[in-house]
Amino acid sequence: MNKSSIKSSKIETETEIVYPLMSFEDLPEYMKDNEFILNHYRVNWPLKQAFFSLFHWHNETLNVWTHLIGFFVFVGLTIGNMMQVPEVMDFLNALTWSVPLNPGANASNISAMDTPKLVDLMHSPPQDMERPPLLMAETRWPFFVFLAGAMFCLLSSSTCHLFGCHSHRLSLQLLQLDYVGITVMIITSFFPPIYYIFQCNPLWQFVYLGGVTTMGVFTIITLLSPALSSGKFRSFRAFLFMSMGLFGLIPAVHAVILNWDKPQFNATLVYESVMALSYLIGTMFYVTRIPERWKPGWFDLAGHSHQIFHCFVIMGALAHYNAAQLFLESWGRAGC
Repeated sequence: MNKSSIKSSKIETETEIVYPLMSFEDLPEYMKDNEFILNHYRVNWPLKQAFFSLFHWHNETLNVWTHLIGFFVFVGLTIGNMMQVPEVMDFLNALTWSVPLNPGANASNISAMDTPKLVDLMHSPPQDMERPPLLMAETRWPFFVFLAGAMFCLLSSSTCHLFGCHSHRLSLQLLQLDYVGITVMIITSFFPPIYYIFQCNPLWQFVYLGGVTTMGVFTIITLLSPALSSGKFRSFRAFLFMSMGLFGLIPAVHAVILNWDKPQFNATLVYESVMALSYLIGTMFYVTRIPERWKPGWFDLAGHSHQIFHCFVIMGALAHYNAAQLFLESWGRAGC
């Protein structure tokens, strides 16, 4: 075999590892979710290729990136809020004070007299450190529960859209993870408003949080059925999620009755209205599959309904984040 034939054979071999994008007609049945997206599908890609497709154009690229960017935004918000918790700041300050200024110093250079000081510092910061008037960490946990739920939802969604092209089995598992993520985000969104508004009424806290959590568990169990992951049950899934959201009208009306005379409550109503409207509009795009149903094939890469749905989810989550901050500042600090 001469050099040219060896070179030709290499090119053929390398060409075989390129995974082409497929059309809707060539998809296996389990991937036929939206008949108005005609091209640019990844089918049965290895996990490595699926991961690196994050940096290439296909019909899931923006689905992945919209929620992946949202995930990192909420990671940043979480870190920023963690830095305002006194216990976290005390711990970080203790670490800073514990690090030797001389990089070459080792444990043998630290005298026995210094050790108790470092240990004590972990429990009480130096007196000359000015402590900002921040809320204690234990009253912030409902706020962080929401942030954790939002991050879990956004990350599970991005993972589903990125790796769902690998196999039928993994696609089904990731879809179920995605539905669990949506449900968890809905449940955790209830925690800040209900906890803070009804902090002087533990019974109503239990009733409302217990009610939405029970609905969430029922929704998760229902959606774990493989049959309900198919495209034809899109409206049913949307109905379940919207039912959980509509449950929030009950504590919302109760909260209005209790707080109608508080000016700061109006600001939270504005944010929560923006959240509800964002989720409602996003769900409308998700169910109707507009605009791609009007012009099949035109929105395969950008502008189709699921990408728009993702953008409205981010908008709704950020609106609720601002409302949660107001609940924390106005009700959480006031106490009973």
